[in-house]
Amino acid sequence: MSEHIYSAAEVLSQASVIPVLVIENLDDAVPLAQALVAGGATVLEVTLRSECALDAIKTIRASVPEAIVGAGTVTNTTELKAVIEAGSQFVISPGLTESLLVAAKNYDVPLIPGVATISELMLGCEHGLSVFKFFPAEASGGAAALKAFHGPFPNIRFCPTGGISMQNVSDYLALPNVLCVGGSWLALRQHIENKNWKEITALAHETAILKTS
Repeated sequence: MSEHIYSAAEVLSQASVIPVLVIENLDDAVPLAQALVAGGATVLEVTLRSECALDAIKTIRASVPEAIVGAGTVTNTTELKAVIEAGSQFVISPGLTESLLVAAKNYDVPLIPGVATISELMLGCEHGLSVFKFFPAEASGGAAALKAFHGPFPNIRFCPTGGISMQNVSDYLALPNVLCVGGSWLALRQHIENKNWKEITALAHETAILKTS
């Protein structure tokens, strides 16, 4: 049976918060993913901010089949090719470039590029995209900016990331054009280093119920 290919909207509709992961130690990859999935965070963004990121993606894909695993912090076409070969089911970039948008069309894996302005959004739309990361969210106007985006672009959907926490996450999730948010607080460095998997599961569960609460 062939593997299901997720669209960008399908990926971002799976959970209220997508954990943004920095995995420094490959041995932490599987227990971290299992802890997050146990708490209801089934979509995992493994960022290219560590030397073992590609191996972490491969390992989680092989060992935690319940998870939908993607790559984050992808900034060029070389990285795009590498993360897809590693098994990424979606790709998130902090921004967008013409070359990245063109290269992504060669793959079935969805690219979710970051935008911070209307002009960047329009460029992405010209390439047929309708789902974007809004980054850096708080520094780029926050929920108020996304609310303003909705007027001229009612069919565009976002995953805002950057400066979001439990204190302001509900402001974003209440917006009609927000599918989910990206958050690093679900897997803090100290919790990973201390292998505090139960706390990570608890944080994931706390965010998993946000949209239904």
